[in-house]
Amino acid sequence: MKIAWAFTGAGHLLRESVETLEKLATEHKVTVLLSGAGEEVLKMYGLFDRVKSVTGGYYQELILEKDQMWSYPISGRFSLGRYDLLIVSPTTSNTIAKLVHGIADSLVTNAVAQSGKGKVKTLLVPVDLESGDLDTVLPSKLELDLCQNCTTCEAAAVCPPDAITPGVEINLLKCQGCAACQTACPYGAVSGGSIITIHMREIDIKNSRKLHHLEGVEVLKDPLEILSHL
Repeated sequence: MKIAWAFTGAGHLLRESVETLEKLATEHKVTVLLSGAGEEVLKMYGLFDRVKSVTGGYYQELILEKDQMWSYPISGRFSLGRYDLLIVSPTTSNTIAKLVHGIADSLVTNAVAQSGKGKVKTLLVPVDLESGDLDTVLPSKLELDLCQNCTTCEAAAVCPPDAITPGVEINLLKCQGCAACQTACPYGAVSGGSIITIHMREIDIKNSRKLHHLEGVEVLKDPLEILSHL
């Protein structure tokens, strides 16, 4: 099968999505589409290289939004029905809001719109699907209550992209998710994988429900469900 997998900028269900992608790539040709936010977030969580490693070759490219400019020429493959399946996982509330209102002004929303025109089935895994609170995982974070404001910050000293301002914060746009800082800090002041609880907005829940009305689109709760839909 020829499959396209698109990543948006969500951290929730991101690792599970990458793990499922890796399984698919062992048996199928997979083109990976990264929105600008998707690229940034994959790097924050240290998952970008894993995604990149499953690509390489025709119909197995790594497509970055910043390289597609405003016409998104890759979307022509979808309108021509050249893929068997498009997967968007995880799908942010921003992407969903655009989809349900017929807006196709980004790499991912354009791919979904053109998939509908080319009769390519689309599987979406929204992060804002059910009402209530949601536990999600954070990337690297500076725990100020544990920071000792050392004269020489060991975490900052080993950070390859110089993303840490000691005693202040980690610049996640520079962070590569390598976790070297977590190992280096003797006081455990840099955490990774911390779980926080966030509240789902009702407007995002309503938009997610509207996805069921989109032609050719199927909504899943978890990336692991994708394997049973092939």
